[in-house]
Amino acid sequence: MKRYTLFAGTLTVFLVGAAVTGCGQSSSTTATTTATNVAATAPASAGEMKMFIAKPGSKMRIEGTANIIHPTWQIEGPMIGGWMAVGPGFPTEPGQAATPGKLEATNSVFISVHSLKSVKEDGTPYSDRMDEVMCEHLKEAQYHQVYYHLSQLTLKEAAKSNGAPYVCEAKGDLVIAGVTNSITMPVNITPILIKGDKGLEIKGNTEVKMTDYKVAPVDINLVLGHIKTGDAVKLIFTWIVGEKKPAPPAAAP
Repeated sequence: MKRYTLFAGTLTVFLVGAAVTGCGQSSSTTATTTATNVAATAPASAGEMKMFIAKPGSKMRIEGTANIIHPTWQIEGPMIGGWMAVGPGFPTEPGQAATPGKLEATNSVFISVHSLKSVKEDGTPYSDRMDEVMCEHLKEAQYHQVYYHLSQLTLKEAAKSNGAPYVCEAKGDLVIAGVTNSITMPVNITPILIKGDKGLEIKGNTEVKMTDYKVAPVDINLVLGHIKTGDAVKLIFTWIVGEKKPAPPAAAP
């Protein structure tokens, strides 16, 4: 099956350690762009694979540390785009029987840098200037998105009951600011219903270092004070995908 590069849009965010916002683009514009990109990248056919596409309700959060003036910082984005294809035996029903081991799955995930915003601990906007700094560090003018490409998904523990998650380990490539690194992270996959249709809620988290992606930690003087961020950042996400229905047959001439 053809492989697709993916996570370049979802984690570009983390690189800034400062915080991030829209870089001048509205959320409605970003949403339209995201939908267009999903349609453009999702394969038309995947044989026996079931296709799932990104749905509303996703969330990306990046957490980091900084100097004593601003000991912590956080970035949030409400959109994670892309698609996921799963093979026979992949648990798509609550409580479905599944044997630990490798699962047949591939995906293409991205997050637009424009959708990310720096926020305070209470979730309110933090600083437009910090958002600009983030975009500069992530080379947003050249790399608009962060991508993630799944290479291997292993089921570690089946769901213990209906509504419980399937505990997995994901291996893949994370692309940030044009630099690719392989990462391994724990993910919990829970089958859900989205307006009566099958869906998946995928939650995961991992820690990475900005310098591994050739992104220097932020060290800058702002009106808010001098801000210097730590190298390590934590990535936390919830990705919602829904089953893609087959296209209706063409009407007879």
